[in-house]
Amino acid sequence: MSAQELERTAAAMVAEGKGILAIDESFPTIKKRFDSINIESTEENRRAYRDLLITAPGGSDYISGMILFDETIRQSASDGTPFPKALVDQGIMPGIKVDAGAKDLAGHMGEKVTEGLDGLRERLAEYRELGAKFAKWRAVITIGSGIPSSACIEANAHALARYAALCQEAGIVPMVEPEVLMDADNTIDTCYNVTERTLKTVFNELYRQDVTFEHTILKTNMVISGKQCPTQADIQEVADKTVRCLLNAVPAAIPGIVFLSGGQSSALATAHLNAMNKTYSSLPWPLSFSYGRALQEDCLKTWAGNPDNVEAALKVLLHREKCNSLACRGEYSEDMEKAA
Repeated sequence: MSAQELERTAAAMVAEGKGILAIDESFPTIKKRFDSINIESTEENRRAYRDLLITAPGGSDYISGMILFDETIRQSASDGTPFPKALVDQGIMPGIKVDAGAKDLAGHMGEKVTEGLDGLRERLAEYRELGAKFAKWRAVITIGSGIPSSACIEANAHALARYAALCQEAGIVPMVEPEVLMDADNTIDTCYNVTERTLKTVFNELYRQDVTFEHTILKTNMVISGKQCPTQADIQEVADKTVRCLLNAVPAAIPGIVFLSGGQSSALATAHLNAMNKTYSSLPWPLSFSYGRALQEDCLKTWAGNPDNVEAALKVLLHREKCNSLACRGEYSEDMEKAA
């Protein structure tokens, strides 16, 4: 893929009013999701559920790309069409998760480093043949007593940069995802400081590895209070501090920023994104979404593994996609949830 093609792909990923649907759950994660609706995580059940998500009529109005799991990119829709082709036929770009998961960081209790660089060049070449236009690598940064350490942030930033360089070499747009987790009792200001520090380190490493910023998408967390913090920041404070952090840490050359939902409720993740876009209309990059659970959760519960529920589940999915599409323009309203 030429530089111009990489540039076009990156721009299309964050086209106005569109975002990314993440359906790249690993086997343990999808099992947890299926356990919540009391169905077995078999290959066919996973294929059937992802078939629903991938072939949803009207999804291309709101979704520019979907992040697939290794199993999914090799599977086919009910009519026999390979999933990557089914997406392309709708005008949606196939993406692929390529990391091997976060593992314990040696010598650093409570911290993780993402693995998967071994053999990545060859895997990327295969994924490109299977139709992938972009890829994703997630790094996990945990807030706790005395952490994150510089060693953890730097190790993850270096891995993200090497992954991104390999992606661009293979003609695939890298989605770089450093996630500061929101599971602890930290304040929003602690999240701000850790997120800013992490992003600055990541972009320094990307620069050192000669990664082209113009062909890279950032996926990151919002600046938000930890789940267990007794004082939860309101929607506008989250919007203001997230944007301020991004302006301080993210180069203007990045084509776009997409947010992960990170355990937020579906409606709250949408409201936060909407507040950012409604308040700040002239940022250097578009702000969009790359949600997994915040787009899927209501759909999954409605489907519940029953083919008779597919139509109702599709309606729920498209509602969430439309709400987030409007949030990309700052045009979402909580009243839309009551009308659904």
